[in-house]
Amino acid sequence: MNSDDIRTVVFEILRRIAPESDPSALDPNENIRQALDIDSFDALNFFVRVNEQFGISVPESDYGGLNTVSEIVGYLSARLG
Repeated sequence: MNSDDIRTVVFEILRRIAPESDPSALDPNENIRQALDIDSFDALNFFVRVNEQFGISVPESDYGGLNTVSEIVGYLSARLG
């Protein structure tokens, strides 16, 4: 799975969590939580869905470093290798 495929799935997950949003309009380095008004519960749901979609369990200690599309795609790309 390449970065574009990962980004597409991440956008699908974000659309489910924030259905009124258009994640593809985000700047890759923009803070997703602020831009899409995602609270901590929705953020947790995001990471649960990442686990379901990619089979990657993201430790809670990593959540704070995954705030942008670029950070999330890079993180997942490294683990999907």
